[in-house]
Amino acid sequence: MDFIYQDPYPILKDETQYRKITSDFVKVEQLGEREILTIDPKGLELLAQEAMRDVSFMLRTSHLEKLRAILDDPEATDNDRFVAYNLLQNAVVAIDGELPSCQDTGTAIVMAKKGENVYTGVDDAEYLSRGIFNTYQEKNLRYSQIVPISMFEEKNSGSNLPAQIDIYAKKGASYEFLFLAKGGGSANKTYLYQQTKSLLNEKSLDAFIRAKIMDLGTSACPPYHLALVIGGTSAEANLAAVKKASAGYFDHLPTSGNMAGQAFRDLEWEKRVQIICQESHIGAQFGGKYFTHDVRVIRLPRHAASCPVGLGVSCSADRNIKGKITKDGIFVEQLEVNPKRMLPETPPHLEAAVEIDLNKPMPEILAELSKYPIKTRLKLNGTLIVARDIAHAKIKELLDAGKPMPEYFKNHPIYYAGPAKTPEGMPSGSFGPTTAGRMDVYVEEFQKNGGSMVMLAKGNRTKDVMNACKTYGGFYLGSIGGPAAILAKENILSVEVVDFEELGMEAVRKITVKDFPAFIITDDKGNDFFENL
Repeated sequence: MDFIYQDPYPILKDETQYRKITSDFVKVEQLGEREILTIDPKGLELLAQEAMRDVSFMLRTSHLEKLRAILDDPEATDNDRFVAYNLLQNAVVAIDGELPSCQDTGTAIVMAKKGENVYTGVDDAEYLSRGIFNTYQEKNLRYSQIVPISMFEEKNSGSNLPAQIDIYAKKGASYEFLFLAKGGGSANKTYLYQQTKSLLNEKSLDAFIRAKIMDLGTSACPPYHLALVIGGTSAEANLAAVKKASAGYFDHLPTSGNMAGQAFRDLEWEKRVQIICQESHIGAQFGGKYFTHDVRVIRLPRHAASCPVGLGVSCSADRNIKGKITKDGIFVEQLEVNPKRMLPETPPHLEAAVEIDLNKPMPEILAELSKYPIKTRLKLNGTLIVARDIAHAKIKELLDAGKPMPEYFKNHPIYYAGPAKTPEGMPSGSFGPTTAGRMDVYVEEFQKNGGSMVMLAKGNRTKDVMNACKTYGGFYLGSIGGPAAILAKENILSVEVVDFEELGMEAVRKITVKDFPAFIITDDKGNDFFENL
């Protein structure tokens, strides 16, 4: 057999629209017969700084157009339209550059391809990290990176570093980049399934997809850009392809395979998986057609004894942006600068929401919620206590030590969230919900002790939470995942820290809300929206 080699991921074209940042920091030098693109490291810092700033407050035009298409679709449910409209409004608020589109401003990830004729003379990752650092210091973004001091002791890095930076070699004299801000919600919804050849037939693959789609749930803020990757020379190669495919990086792969093992998109299966997602009825977070905006199915070569399958998403905070450095200058992908043009003249018509006064005693709040069925849309007014992972662990330590549950956990509903930095002159930074499922392990014990009787967050929960709510008379309310900026601007009136101030964004806070949107997901009778689908 003849030797065969080709680029394993042959991207056939790049239709990205770029904006030029500067012509500075680059020059071409002659080295023998070679032209070398020499880049001042400050150019790397500037590119990373600009890219991470843009992607924190702006979205791709194509993504926003898909949201608008939901509003124009006669088959969309009220929930679909309600969520899509809120996400578009959120984009309008975020574009001002004060409130980021999502409070979880993410792990900074850089994937780069450096040409063999590109010279910087430094550790490129250091200067890319400097640019990321600058943006997180200067803008109202959240520090989410936790660094280990020992096996069990951790601290917030206070800078959102370290970043994940992967640099590959390529031919030529250009430097190409993909920057991502990957929040914990969507990152946690990346799955690897180690399968075998037995999966690779129409019936088995269809059944597998229908089952595994439900693993995604709604906690990562749908509608999603979903990626399904079948095959891979290793598990690591598979999951790397999932991330890039969900970011649109592989949109222009070939659509058929060859004997060199090139990656390709399977357009037929993309259509089939999209239909499966629509038929799941868990779209737009609270029931609807739009679980996904679109699907990418990528087929890769595999070892004869292995068939890794990866599933992942880019969420409603679709924070992916390309960049490049060439002899002509430094460029970054042009994101949408006028999302307001995507809004319809009038908002979609919705039935009036039920108003809940959160300042009443907890027994009265529970009695009021008990009047309504699951899926009821609510407007919350009054006081919420904000607590998430580390705060819950701290309170469990108190209970384990024989100490009482804090009164604030008994007297108020608990909102699982962690805010971004507060802009000057505003009551709150971006402040959307975090994933409820991470707190599931605490619910039974906390409710037994009179706390967490009403919980507010995003996504589906385990059967244990349903059982606890039925036993102790509690409720889980779903909040829209994604529109953190508009919640901060329109619905949160005040924020104050009440406990564990040393935890930073994980501290316990008390917030006052007005017309805060929510849905009844799990009630005191054991009914659950997702369980009933």
